[in-house]
Amino acid sequence: MESKVILTAAITGSRMQRDVAPYIPITPEEIAQSAVECWEAGASIVHIHVRDPKTGMGSQDLELFRRVVEPLRAKTDVVICLTTSGVPGLNLPTEERLAPLRLKPELASFDAGSINLGGKPFINTLEFLDDAAKQMRDYGVKPEIEVFDLGMIMTALRMRQDGKLSDPLHFQFVLGTPWGAPATPKSFLHFHDHIPADATWSVIGIGRQQIHMAMMALIMGGHIRVGMEDNIYLKHGVLAKTNAEFVERYARLCREYGREVATPDETRNILGLKKP
Repeated sequence: MESKVILTAAITGSRMQRDVAPYIPITPEEIAQSAVECWEAGASIVHIHVRDPKTGMGSQDLELFRRVVEPLRAKTDVVICLTTSGVPGLNLPTEERLAPLRLKPELASFDAGSINLGGKPFINTLEFLDDAAKQMRDYGVKPEIEVFDLGMIMTALRMRQDGKLSDPLHFQFVLGTPWGAPATPKSFLHFHDHIPADATWSVIGIGRQQIHMAMMALIMGGHIRVGMEDNIYLKHGVLAKTNAEFVERYARLCREYGREVATPDETRNILGLKKP
């Protein structure tokens, strides 16, 4: 059981607009500033999507990512995790989805299977996963294996068996999407039972389930992801105005539970990363 908790801040996601989430960061400058604030509040990983400033929708434009990554590297020692999802449901070409790997983040998302998201199928074929695994290895990027149902864990384990993913694996359990596994203790424990003993893991609870899944992580020795990509309410009926508010709240809960929050360098040790 890990004694220290890795807090990941998921800054913006790819779809939610300001008619629903009035405080969500959209421009590269807003995303970078929000990420810096989360680092200052105790997050050791920031999970980065970027948005087209004109449309507000998610983008895989390399220059938009660069405008976020370079300020973060200049101002912080935070661990950067870049998305390879694009906009789930739009299913962008593989080359476009994997373009952010050229910036050599320490982590990148690896969605280990297909699922219905946003009213359309989010397609992650075995061919795409093979390409993603190879490029991540070539660029020295550790996959953050995002799993929405049990089959995605089994896919990752098969790829590990075939030598395409290397130990120790790092999983991000995504619970509570409308079309995936529910955010319940029973569902969480089912996921947890199927990962290797040496794997590390973090958990996401979508919406109001964020705090429930965070408590499971504290109990079970895992790590926690929070932020506006997954939940825009700090508590019932109260919109969060910054991502840092989530980090501050969950850092406090971790300490009150008796588990300290990991620094970026402690996070690198836990996940087996090398500081760039």
